[in-house]
Amino acid sequence: MAKKDFLPIILGSDENAYGTARLFCEAYDVRPLLLCTLALSPTRHSRLFDLEVIENFEREDVFPDALLRVLRRSASQYEKLLVIPCSDYYAGLLCRHFTHFEGLIANPFNPPQMLDTFDTKDKFYALCAAHGMDYPHTVVAAPDEREGVLDHLPFDFPIVVKPENSNATEYLRCHFEGQKKVFFFDTREQYLTMVANMNRSDYGGKLILQEFVPGGDGAMRVLNSYSDAEGKVRAMCLGQPVLEYYDPKSVGNYAAILSRGDRALYEKMQGFLEAIGYIGFSNIDMKFDRRTGRYLLFEINPRLGRSSYFVRSAGINMMKLLADDVVYGKREPCVYNENTALWSNVPRGILKRYVSDPALRAELERLPMDRTLHDPGDFNLKRLYSMARVDRAQYKLYRQYYFDKEKER
Repeated sequence: MAKKDFLPIILGSDENAYGTARLFCEAYDVRPLLLCTLALSPTRHSRLFDLEVIENFEREDVFPDALLRVLRRSASQYEKLLVIPCSDYYAGLLCRHFTHFEGLIANPFNPPQMLDTFDTKDKFYALCAAHGMDYPHTVVAAPDEREGVLDHLPFDFPIVVKPENSNATEYLRCHFEGQKKVFFFDTREQYLTMVANMNRSDYGGKLILQEFVPGGDGAMRVLNSYSDAEGKVRAMCLGQPVLEYYDPKSVGNYAAILSRGDRALYEKMQGFLEAIGYIGFSNIDMKFDRRTGRYLLFEINPRLGRSSYFVRSAGINMMKLLADDVVYGKREPCVYNENTALWSNVPRGILKRYVSDPALRAELERLPMDRTLHDPGDFNLKRLYSMARVDRAQYKLYRQYYFDKEKER
């Protein structure tokens, strides 16, 4: 029996994993395989893919051999195997153990040294400085510096505080009162109260303290790109988040995005990515600083994010670019998005109530809305019920946690 062209193996079971599978199904006659530790609600009751739960799959001592077994099994049926991580953690595991997979993974990944640079803020911003990229004023505090760091901050309150990316998994596994993914503090007292609670936990990682750049959710920007195996950028799509999540577990993630175009920014970011030899997908967070008219670079995530379906809403299928490149050897000139489209992970009613900028609200009302999890060809009663429960929960969470960043700062 002849082998099929390729199999997408997707690591994760969140919105990102579902959206990635949906893109492959749309572009090719292929049924992806999802591998995960636990099947989360976004990927339950779906007909788009096969899902395999592997106990402790996210553990460093389990992941390499578990994935290798799946790769060996699949190689007998497919000419090429594409592996797509849907979190920074899975991306890190793939990069650290890439040689373990016996050349069975067709799509290349960035070396571990590059990921370490992205995960370590002082290294990342040194890289930005070397290439003329703008970034916010930042201080990194070791565990024994959490309190004393305030005595020599080079910027004033309000500040933004979060764990360093390299410590993200450790942070998620610890627990303390008031724990959030990202903190916003207006005073020293607020910050020191959080630190006191954190110090009673077992979190031993670093903290990132940054100046708060003025502006609400609409001042944020996210840029998604794909770079081929030679490090040449093949697609770029800019998004303007119009609403973020506010509940402690999801704060900092984007709930709704308008796709945009900015050729000057595309050219600058393309030059940066190609200069450092970046390979594969990137998800780049930045904020427009109205004080200077510049984009301040926050971080580069070495994979597409849970909000990355906004790129498809704008008309670009990133998974088709990957497969055309790696499987079929097709490389077209770089595509720069200039379309405006609306993507959202929350109901339109939430956008109408919580998007505070009048100009953005007017724009949202004119546009049809695309949602990652709402594939018209993948609805059944169980899935419809599950999605309805998620939407109801989002209304409750926004009522409980929302605040206007612009007005309160």
